[in-house]
Amino acid sequence: MPIYEYVCEACGQEFERIARFSEADQSPICPACGSKETHKQISRVATGSTGSSGDSSSTSCSGGGHFS
Repeated sequence: MPIYEYVCEACGQEFERIARFSEADQSPICPACGSKETHKQISRVATGSTGSSGDSSSTSCSGGGHFS
């Protein structure tokens, strides 16, 4: 089952929930305040970056990690 990200309109809490595809559009109860005023967010994409220049445009993971 996929993990969906939600945000609460009442308190601003962001949280995740594992749900079936058929349940994804249902508004879950906020775990922080108990409000039903929640909605699904578009997931953020994680990218890897090397160096400390702050340039986040690199999406390659070309580190020196070798596995034997």
